[in-house]
Amino acid sequence: MSQVVQAMSDADLLGMMVGSKTAARMLQDAGGSLSTLLNESMPSYDVQPKGRTKLQVAKELVRRSLLETLRHRDVLSSPAIVRDYLRMTLTGREYEVFMVLFLDAQHQVIDSEEMFRGTLTQTSVYPREVVKRSLFNNAAAVIFAHNHPSGIPEPSRADEALTQALKQALAMVDVKVLDHFVIAASGVMSFAERGLL
Repeated sequence: MSQVVQAMSDADLLGMMVGSKTAARMLQDAGGSLSTLLNESMPSYDVQPKGRTKLQVAKELVRRSLLETLRHRDVLSSPAIVRDYLRMTLTGREYEVFMVLFLDAQHQVIDSEEMFRGTLTQTSVYPREVVKRSLFNNAAAVIFAHNHPSGIPEPSRADEALTQALKQALAMVDVKVLDHFVIAASGVMSFAERGLL
């Protein structure tokens, strides 16, 4: 059975969950990309509640699989998996979420935690709480991520100032900040790649 399933097209697999006509429409709207389809909030297609639930379950299984991989692999050697996990977790939210990946000395994920929730345009982040959770998890390093529901992954000056404040606070307890990602429907921006850390 697994070889048969592996040989099926994306449209055929999706069709098994939501019906072939709906699957074709969904893939067309997503530009033929399963990644786009799974990483964005699902539009209101004519999908039966059972089919919608199956899609949500599939998305959650993929997200959990990515996190499990990061628990056993150095995140610095797996930047694409980190991005995919963060996109799966944060894209499509209607409010800002600030999350932290807590890493051990080998840069493997100890825990992934959504620490703060905000509004459509902002969220309050408290460095003291980030330091407390880092110490609780015995983290050697962290990766921050937050989403922009606006769809634009450009960091604001407040995002940059917050990242520097968190970096300084965590340096006092020997926890290194490896990166801060801004996640949006149109893409993912890395502070480290931009030289903002």
